[in-house]
Amino acid sequence: MSKLSATIARLAAMRASHSPPTSFDGPNRLADLDAFGTNPGALKAKIYVPEQIAEKPALVAVLHGCTQTAGGYDRGAGWSQLADEHGFILLFPEQQRANNPNLCFNWFSPTDNGRDLGEALSIRQMIMAMVHSHGVAPSRIFVTGLSAGGAMASVMLASYPELFAGGAIIAGLPYGLASNIPQALEAMRGCGAFEAEDLGDRVRRASDHNGPWPRISIWHGSADATVHSSNAEAILAQWRSVHGLEAAPNVSEQIAGHRRRSWNDAAGRPLIEDYRISNMGHGTPLSTTGQDACGMAMPHMLEAGISSTRRIASSWGLLKAGSEPNFAQSDGEALKGTPSVPVSKGSRLDALPSELSRPNISGNAGVEKVIHDALRAAGLIR
Repeated sequence: MSKLSATIARLAAMRASHSPPTSFDGPNRLADLDAFGTNPGALKAKIYVPEQIAEKPALVAVLHGCTQTAGGYDRGAGWSQLADEHGFILLFPEQQRANNPNLCFNWFSPTDNGRDLGEALSIRQMIMAMVHSHGVAPSRIFVTGLSAGGAMASVMLASYPELFAGGAIIAGLPYGLASNIPQALEAMRGCGAFEAEDLGDRVRRASDHNGPWPRISIWHGSADATVHSSNAEAILAQWRSVHGLEAAPNVSEQIAGHRRRSWNDAAGRPLIEDYRISNMGHGTPLSTTGQDACGMAMPHMLEAGISSTRRIASSWGLLKAGSEPNFAQSDGEALKGTPSVPVSKGSRLDALPSELSRPNISGNAGVEKVIHDALRAAGLIR
C-alpha cells in the first residue's frame, strides 16, 4: 500500500501543478494553417509570417507545454518578436482537448511518438506545408518545445533527423523513455540509471538516417519538481552518443549565474549546448528586461536573467549579422563566484498536504477511480 500511496500522491502533485489555460491580454499574433495533410494526430496548426522575410527563410516549429496554447506560449517566449526582427517564419502545432484534456502533446503514446505516426506525422506534414508555401530553406528547419512539448521535440528530432538542422529541448525528456503511462510517470520523476549507448541506440533505431545529426540545445531548471533534471542528463547522454562525443565538454562556463557547457565540432561550432538554470522551477527561462529582453513572465514562463529564446535563435544562426544581442559576459572559470540571478520559483510544487499521501479510499473501485482521475488530470490519458 505504501507504493500505491506514493503513486497517488505523485499523481495528485501533477494534478495540482496543472491549471486551466491562462488568459493572455493582448491580441493573438498567430494565424491558422488549415490545410496541411491528412493530420492523423488531429492537431491544430498556427503560424506567424512576418512582413519582411528572407528569400529563403528559416522555419522554427515551437511546441507549447501542458495547459498552454500556441498563442500564449508565443507571448511568453517572444518568438514572434524575434521573427519580426530577423525575418524567419514560425509554426506552432497546437494540441486539442479531444486528444489530451490538459493540452499536452502525447509524447508517451505509441500511436503518436514515432516516425509516420499520429501527432509526430501531423507535425511533419505542417512543416512540409510551410516549406512548400513559403519557400523555406530545407537546411534551415528547427524545432523547440517546453515540457511535454520538449518531449515531443525529442520525438521529432529522433523520428525525422533528416528534417531538422537543430532542436532545443526545454524541461523535457529524452526520446524513447516511455511508451505507456507508468513509464511516463517514472520518467518524469527521474530517469534513474541509464546507459548512454542504449539511449543513443533508441534514436538511431527511430529512422534509417545515418547522419549528419541535428544540433541540440538543452535547457533545464535545477529546481524543477515537475520533470526531474536527471532527464536533462539523459538527453545530453543520448545525443552525445548519437554525435559520438566525449564526456568532457569543450567549454564550461557561468553565464548570469547559470552553467553552460558545449560540445563542439572540429570547426568549434557547438553540436550540443547544455544550460542548467540555477534555482529555477519548471518552465522556459526568460530575460524580460534590458537590451536582451524577449517575451513576458507568466505561468511556466519564468524570469531567469537569461533569454533562452534569443540564445537558441542565435545558436541556430537566425539573428541577422551585426544584430547579435549583448549577452551577459562570461569568462569560464573566472566567473565561478558569480552570484545566481534571482529567478521565479512560481512553478515549483509546494510540499504536499499530508492527506495526499494517505488517500481516504475504499476498496479496489476507490483506488481505481483516484488513479484514473489523477492520470486524466495530469494529461496522461485521453
